Amino acid sequence: MTLPEADEVRVTTMVDNTFDALLPSAEGVTRASIGAGRTAARQFADGEALAGLRAEHGFSALVTVRSGNASSTLLFDTGASPDGLAVNAERLGIDVGGLLGVVLSHGHFDHAGGFDGLARLRGRSGLPLTVHPAVWTRRRLALPAGRPLEMPTLSRGALEREGFEVIERRQPSLLAGGILITGEVDRVTEFEHGMPQAHQAWDGNGWRHDPAVIDDQALVIDVRGRGLVIITGCGHAGVVNIIRHAMRLTGVSRLLALIGGFHLSGPAFEPVIGPTVAALTELAPELIVPGHCTGWRAQHTLAAALPDAWVQTSVGTTCTLTGNPPRISAGGRGPGGVGPGPGRVW
Repeated sequence: MTLPEADEVRVTTMVDNTFDALLPSAEGVTRASIGAGRTAARQFADGEALAGLRAEHGFSALVTVRSGNASSTLLFDTGASPDGLAVNAERLGIDVGGLLGVVLSHGHFDHAGGFDGLARLRGRSGLPLTVHPAVWTRRRLALPAGRPLEMPTLSRGALEREGFEVIERRQPSLLAGGILITGEVDRVTEFEHGMPQAHQAWDGNGWRHDPAVIDDQALVIDVRGRGLVIITGCGHAGVVNIIRHAMRLTGVSRLLALIGGFHLSGPAFEPVIGPTVAALTELAPELIVPGHCTGWRAQHTLAAALPDAWVQTSVGTTCTLTGNPPRISAGGRGPGGVGPGPGRVW
């Protein structure tokens, strides 16, 4: 298929595991102001504290795509807590009333917890919510010591009562503005094996090992003349699998930017850091912003391998990627549109 080329993509990290108020802005990377998040505090003479932005073990990104004079904004994931996303949106002065929809990368609680706050900010007005059908799967962590920890499971009925219009799609889906949801990701690499034995899912009769997290999906945008921007939630399918899947879907072989969680943290995933970094180094993205579940060992390895591309993640950071000027032939604009493959969702 051929994706419409975007003139500009802006990705703002709304929820992530870290917030650093002292990070400087740079070309294409705008950091939140150190003055963000003023809150009442009686112990200070002026009655205010600079609370900054909320960091938590979760992920959410605001994605805006501009083509010509038209722009579309959606929310990718909602963080872990009921109010973290909403608090950060208010402190950043972001109006969520202009959202065209929400996409969930998968059903884990740390990506789907912020719907209460989002509904509060929007006054419970309707909003399309695109998910994989397996997003409702019951899951737990059967850790070696102690009782298994069952994760909170999303409720379709509760979301619909909050005003969200649930749309289930297994296949790639094209959204407003030319944003592609990958759908289920092909698992083709030799080194990305998914979740360890402790990650289990309820199959209706019992708990079974769930390595695939089959509902894992990512967002893809083709920036004019520069390549693909890929945004992952946790990257449970494996970030290299995701990149290769996106390239097969779009026919675009150049990776411009990779942003989000790469899930390379902890003993089960640290052996995957080496081949993952090697593959990413070969792909040579211009921007890489690993966050959330990437882990500090992978962060250090990526920063050393891709020093000109690596950007430290922090809540409130906006990355802006602008396309090359369109080429106009003597006969006018070249062919565009979307080829066969994905269904248009909204």
